[in-house]
Amino acid sequence: MTHRLPPLNSLRAFEAAARLLSFKKAADELAVTPTAVSHQIKLLEEFLDLRLFRRLTRALELTSEGAAMLPPVQEAFASLAAAIAYLLRFGDLST
Repeated sequence: MTHRLPPLNSLRAFEAAARLLSFKKAADELAVTPTAVSHQIKLLEEFLDLRLFRRLTRALELTSEGAAMLPPVQEAFASLAAAIAYLLRFGDLST
């Protein structure tokens, strides 16, 4: 069975916003606008049919689902970064 994955940009926006607990700080890190981050989060939440954040007056909190999703997303990005670093250094992932 094949599972569809959400768009990579939505996952990047989620990881940054969840880690920093701020759409503005995530936007600064990703070199986009806070509105773009908010839009990507909304797309991800719609894709998953889950709320990942509680948007408070002057704060952002992860829901329990968002908190559960953050570590595996961070691990996936770390794994991709390691694979790319290895490939750039040695040129072959099959060994």
